[in-house]
Amino acid sequence: MKDDKKGRILKGDKERLEENICIHIFSVSAALVGACATIIGIIQVVMQASKATTFIDDLVAFNALLFLTSCILSYWAMRKQGTDRMLQIENIADTIFIGGLVLMVIICGFIAVEVTWYRPVAQIPQEILNRPW
Repeated sequence: MKDDKKGRILKGDKERLEENICIHIFSVSAALVGACATIIGIIQVVMQASKATTFIDDLVAFNALLFLTSCILSYWAMRKQGTDRMLQIENIADTIFIGGLVLMVIICGFIAVEVTWYRPVAQIPQEILNRPW
């Protein structure tokens, strides 16, 4: 990236930088949608095996929607022609993406609490542990 004598990024380089950020938000959001789907599947298997219910899978589903929204908005920002409009859409996508990451950390905390405090392995009945999968 070239800059002027005052250390500012030139206009053409800034557009490329913004497009590069959109590409990163797009690719990471798409990967995290898949990760959320995997987490939902794992939680469902564990909850059915232990005949328990939890709200964590609902939070993960909402989180997947946040990442999907961020992914769609970043793709839309890459397709836009005007720089001002692209920046507005990208800022919304970025905010939603950061919100999804924060929610993901909160969900991980809930999972850790659920696994360690409420469902110790020693208390799972043997017939569940010995089931053929």
